[in-house]
Amino acid sequence: MNKNWGLKLAGIVVGAILGLLYYSNWGCTSGCAIRSSAKLMGLYGGVMGFLVVGLFDKKEKE
Repeated sequence: MNKNWGLKLAGIVVGAILGLLYYSNWGCTSGCAIRSSAKLMGLYGGVMGFLVVGLFDKKEKE
């Protein structure tokens, strides 16, 4: 199993928290597809956190 799953999970959690924080401060109330819902914004933030952590993931040599 990959050792970096803890780091990826932390990226998901931090991204989701930042997504919810973004929604609470700057989110739309209508007319925006993603930013109009706290659940979608948290999910979007989690996905973005996972992808950002994946950018810095080092490849393991076999």
